[in-house]
Amino acid sequence: MLEGNAERSVEATLGHLRTMDGPAPVQAPAAPLNLEDLYKQHRMRLVRLAILLVDEPATAEDVVQEAFTGLHRNWGRLRDAAAAVGYLRTAVVNGSRSVLRRRKTAREYVPPHAVNARSAESLAMLSSEHQAVVNALSKLPPRQREVLVLRYYGGLSEAEISEAAGISKGTVKSTASRALEALQKAMQTPQQ
Repeated sequence: MLEGNAERSVEATLGHLRTMDGPAPVQAPAAPLNLEDLYKQHRMRLVRLAILLVDEPATAEDVVQEAFTGLHRNWGRLRDAAAAVGYLRTAVVNGSRSVLRRRKTAREYVPPHAVNARSAESLAMLSSEHQAVVNALSKLPPRQREVLVLRYYGGLSEAEISEAAGISKGTVKSTASRALEALQKAMQTPQQ
């Protein structure tokens, strides 16, 4: 029961954000795929994905820029141009993980009372219920947050999440279940 409420809240919030972004761009099958077109069509969606994972717009933009730089370096070795979006998504998830690992290391040298607050602008367009979900989402462990963001914001299937996050489909399912349960508990806990 609790898990169902959390899932509905996450789905509503991240679905709302996905709707605000508009539909995912669809590449015409006859048109040749190039890096400039990918950048124009997918950059902002990837930045928003990264923001949900790392909580800082500037850092998210850096992560996405690095993903596109890596794709540019490896463009000649790409076996299928249609796989470029998947490559970018995976690079953004991996780049976000690296940022979070570096943050964790840096936090060891910073007093624990330092708070990583979201910007007022990032929450201004969300209702209080949606803000509560986003705040609770930021308290989840990185892998749980990744799975929920990729599932409900990215709109990915379990197989696509498995590929992007580098984990098995079973791990995706169990992580999503645990994440929803933890999210429900976090949302019920009064904020200090």
